[in-house]
Amino acid sequence: LQWLLDNYETAEGVSLPRSTLYNHYLRHCQEHKLDPVNAASFGKLIRSIFMGLRTRRLGTRGNSKYHYYGIRVKPDSPLNRLQEDMQYMAMRQQPMQQKQRYKPMQKVDGVADGFTGSGQQTGTSVEQTVIAQSQHHQQFLDASRVLPEFGEVEIPSLPDGTTFEDIKSLQSLYREHCEAILDVVVNLQFSLIEKLWQTFWRYSPSAPPDGTITEPSNLSEIESRLPKAKLITLCKNESILKWMCNCDHVMYQALVEILIPDVLRPIPSALTQAIRNFAKSLEGWLTNAMNNIPQRMIQTKVAAVSAFAQTLRRYTSLNHLAQAARAVLQNTSQINQMLNDLNRVDFANVQEQASWVCQCDDNMVQRLETDFKMTLQQQSTLEQWAAWLDNVMMQALKPYEGRPSFPKAARQFLLKWSFYSSMVIRDLTLRSAASFGSFHLIRLLYDEYMFYLVEHRVAQATGETPIAVMGEFGDLNAVSPGNMDKDEGSEVESEIDEELDENGEPQAKREKTELTQAFQVGCMQPVLESGVQQNLLNPIHNEHIVATTQTIRQCSATGNTYTAV
Repeated sequence: LQWLLDNYETAEGVSLPRSTLYNHYLRHCQEHKLDPVNAASFGKLIRSIFMGLRTRRLGTRGNSKYHYYGIRVKPDSPLNRLQEDMQYMAMRQQPMQQKQRYKPMQKVDGVADGFTGSGQQTGTSVEQTVIAQSQHHQQFLDASRVLPEFGEVEIPSLPDGTTFEDIKSLQSLYREHCEAILDVVVNLQFSLIEKLWQTFWRYSPSAPPDGTITEPSNLSEIESRLPKAKLITLCKNESILKWMCNCDHVMYQALVEILIPDVLRPIPSALTQAIRNFAKSLEGWLTNAMNNIPQRMIQTKVAAVSAFAQTLRRYTSLNHLAQAARAVLQNTSQINQMLNDLNRVDFANVQEQASWVCQCDDNMVQRLETDFKMTLQQQSTLEQWAAWLDNVMMQALKPYEGRPSFPKAARQFLLKWSFYSSMVIRDLTLRSAASFGSFHLIRLLYDEYMFYLVEHRVAQATGETPIAVMGEFGDLNAVSPGNMDKDEGSEVESEIDEELDENGEPQAKREKTELTQAFQVGCMQPVLESGVQQNLLNPIHNEHIVATTQTIRQCSATGNTYTAV
């Protein structure tokens, strides 16, 4: 009973395979020389300790299994780092289960034949290891997620040589293709995706020296439903391009939420590395598989898959930062040192310099400073910090909700947030703060998590997926003058427009001219020769170099240089 309480906890929205819990229990009994109870008795024991557990059958077609819904392994449990006993797990596998496991991929494209053949178990230690490790990692995925429905193709006129039946065949084939990709990802068999792409896009390898090319046998069914010539014709149609791009964004967003359902929850380093390697290979696999497809379709597909790969890299990096930050946030001595160093930061000087660039409300900045120190002093958990960051983002963007300028306001907020945090880090650096390393780590995490929050908030406001938001300018046609200027004239744009002075000259331009003239006045040289030069170049006195508007105007009014003033 104590072992269960030490290693598991209830949690909403997560699930754990029943077989995984029982295997953990069997291993525990084996290590401590205990007699295990059978699976049925163990299930009753689980329910008596964790009240309210529900049982669900989750997974994709042909690969579903029973899960306990509402329980997970504790983040600090050694079970997260435990590598299952590979030989023991392999012995518990039955050939029929393995055949069922790979069946969805055989059904769609036949690319899994090399893994299972006719369903017989090879028995090699390598495959047993892969199966066991995959089962261990699957508890960190959200296998219950299904592929959302795709929209219909809205095409005003049919391309030459095609019919509405061809359009329907393309929709049906692409849906099956995307479902097969989802099945492969849920089973963590990333390398099979290249085969799926090659099958759908009718990949034609270069001819060998003898001039013979063997066509894969599984292409015949697809070719009979939609010949390659018609596929290429449809790939040149703008309506088809737009529809397929939208489908890709929906599918890739579902895959991200399957692989990384919670960016803050610890996941094994082996799974993280597998996801990163997968992201690194995606673009090359797709480009190679589409070697005979029109270039416009390749650009559209590659833009979407690049946004997907970038998202996977960002989220795995964010997850890695989150786990490193947990150790800092749970260390009382480090928190106390951070508070001492933070109280020495000259926030008045930070605000004075940053306000000229960011033009943020002084009261809001001061309130954030107070809240940050209070949250740090309370030794808040990472999840509490995440809630605080979300609240900051919501308050900052609240005035722009429901407006066309919301995406631009969100980007401006990210820039301002990053600028302020860099100013604080700069002050800590100049003071040689003992906790600089901890602050640097926290700053990296909070900047990355704020980007994550803004990305999802913009997606919600625009009715798109986060993948679509990040891939907005991935397509070459998207980066056109019309799109780049689409939010000019918005309220956010007007806020940062240069104000004209009484002479009709932009204020910023006038100040720059005045500052240039001031440095050209002859009295600058004697001042520098008197020894002030060394003080000005000292990093500790950098704040004297930053000129406020009032000081610059004073220089102009008195006829003196900025240094003299």
